Amino acid sequence: MKEFARRRRQLMGAMGEGGIAVIPAAPVRVRNHDVEYPYRQDSDFLYLTGFTEPEAVAVLVPGRPQGEYILFCRERDQEKETWHGRRAGQEGAVERFGADDSFPIADIGDILPGLLENRKRVYASLGRHPEFDQRLIGWINGIRERTRSGVHPPHEFVSLEYLLHDMRLFKSSAEMKLMNSAALITSHAHQRAMAACQPGMWEYQLEAELLYEFRRMGTEPAYGSIVGGGANGCILHYTENNQQLRDGDLVLIDAGCECQGYAADITRTFPVNGRFTEHQRQVYEVVLEAQAAAIAQVVPGNHWDDPHIAAVKVLTKGLVHLGLLKGRPSRLIKAGAYRRFYMHRTGHWLGLDVHDVGDYKVGDAWRLLEPGMVLTIEPGLYLSATEKDVPKPLRNIGIRIEDDVAVTRTGHQILTADCPKGVDQIQALVGAASKDGSGFGVPGV
Repeated sequence: MKEFARRRRQLMGAMGEGGIAVIPAAPVRVRNHDVEYPYRQDSDFLYLTGFTEPEAVAVLVPGRPQGEYILFCRERDQEKETWHGRRAGQEGAVERFGADDSFPIADIGDILPGLLENRKRVYASLGRHPEFDQRLIGWINGIRERTRSGVHPPHEFVSLEYLLHDMRLFKSSAEMKLMNSAALITSHAHQRAMAACQPGMWEYQLEAELLYEFRRMGTEPAYGSIVGGGANGCILHYTENNQQLRDGDLVLIDAGCECQGYAADITRTFPVNGRFTEHQRQVYEVVLEAQAAAIAQVVPGNHWDDPHIAAVKVLTKGLVHLGLLKGRPSRLIKAGAYRRFYMHRTGHWLGLDVHDVGDYKVGDAWRLLEPGMVLTIEPGLYLSATEKDVPKPLRNIGIRIEDDVAVTRTGHQILTADCPKGVDQIQALVGAASKDGSGFGVPGV
């Protein structure tokens, strides 16, 4: 409760008196008839409240004498709770979630317009939940129609993201603990998948090893897992996970869990049979070297783009050495020739969203890295057989290596350091569960 209260105070301090923030919870989404998708709270709402129920609206009113934080949520209802699970209700919203006031969500149309009256600015995320946006605009128009009675509507809408997303970019010590837990659990899940892997398995069977470890530790997948064997490893967002793993191929796994909302994001690539071929190893070591060069650039004061520049230099030199590009690396980089085989950037912000919020540029300049930021470092090479000039021994080699890295005062911390990525480490681990017949287990967190 103290952590969430601190965040709300920080936001309201930036808003100033005269402002009001209105943040709706994420709506429930229907999967198919009578079935809903597993509920995931809106990240901004979760960041400010810790409240995980749907049908709720948080309102922050700086300087309101009766209480600055109001939470509209569902009432307690024994019959509905018997069918659908427990609710916090108004009492729980105050006692467990720190609200100064709480009202039934059904009463929001009667109460929120009064909170909006005579406020100068409304901070909201327009466009994210269009149905709620229409209701909010309707309430403000209703106030506008009553100006002769002495009330005034807000005269300005301000993007809540402008203030809130910059706050979310800098992780507190409490957030870092959760991100460390997510990273450790995800590292163990990848190790479990490596140890279980053997030729003839199906991609979805490796995915099951990941999901088992996530759920065993009380977490959820942060995103749809990518398990791509052979040519599928060259598809950046491959999610079908329905092909058989073949002897001699590589398999690329991009998967992470979410711990109390905070995501981890790890990618590892390894041989299905536990032994890299000489050509696979050559490509792998280029990507590994590129990642090391990029991670070395994650220090306070460097620009966001510096890790990407470092990775591209190594990858381009490696592509020349492998015979896939010809010419001087500096000229090839300037021409963007490497993009045939490395078409994405080297990382993204990480936090409550796996592709977390926060600007990458300030004005026209790349943002400076500062302590508290967390980002991924994930260079790769994708030598698809569709590129006809790729030599046969290199075709369908898709490799990405991804770790989660926090910027510290003195440099960086690799949150996912427990997940093996060295060639010898990987070869010792892949298939270990079947080699000794003992299965594979990882310690609790």
